Amino acid sequence: MDTAETVEVGGGEKPDGTVIWLHGLGADGHDFEPIVAELDLDKQADLRFVFPHAPVRPVTINGGIPMRAWYDVMSLDRSGPQDEAGIRDSAETLKRLIEREHDRGVDYDRVVLAGFSQGGAIAMHTAMRFPEKLAGLMALSTWMPLEATIDGEVMQSPESQPRDLPVLMAHGSFDPMLPIAVGQHARDIMQKAGFNVQWHEFPMAHAVCAEEIAEIRRWLLSIFANS
Repeated sequence: MDTAETVEVGGGEKPDGTVIWLHGLGADGHDFEPIVAELDLDKQADLRFVFPHAPVRPVTINGGIPMRAWYDVMSLDRSGPQDEAGIRDSAETLKRLIEREHDRGVDYDRVVLAGFSQGGAIAMHTAMRFPEKLAGLMALSTWMPLEATIDGEVMQSPESQPRDLPVLMAHGSFDPMLPIAVGQHARDIMQKAGFNVQWHEFPMAHAVCAEEIAEIRRWLLSIFANS
């Protein structure tokens, strides 16, 4: 089974769980690798962090110049056209990574999907539509893709994710790339679909701050500590 190239940090032979964490536009799987040490989870939970690399593809808003991207960004207008094929293709890539963890002995309900910005959009899209119960969803500084498909594919689908999924969402209050209203809208969609979202706003731009890392640590430990 073909899967994306990944960076892996932590986790013994039989970890307590896996966090699959997708980077943002133009970054790569090494982008969030240093955060594992900052989370300092080793004594409380043995977790495997999997950071996949997005494929290199032309990005329209970058003048068509190729860069690592989970899908093409055609416009900065969130109501504009979306690369549905690219979004769905990356969702399939993420599903294959989930199945790879399952094949390695990690139950579905011990896998957290996480992502920042564009990676968070793929994590949300995939988690909501994944039929097996997952351990959690973490979506940071992101937005909701393919909103028009959620009613049929999530809200009315018996194959969608169980609604007791732990969800952590966070956004910067002065994010110039993805204004906080975009993240709040994504939160509202998740809540309308029946998910219970822990929402946090931090005084930062399009980034991750120390207070957010502390919150991520608390949230992961609430799922995996003493498991």
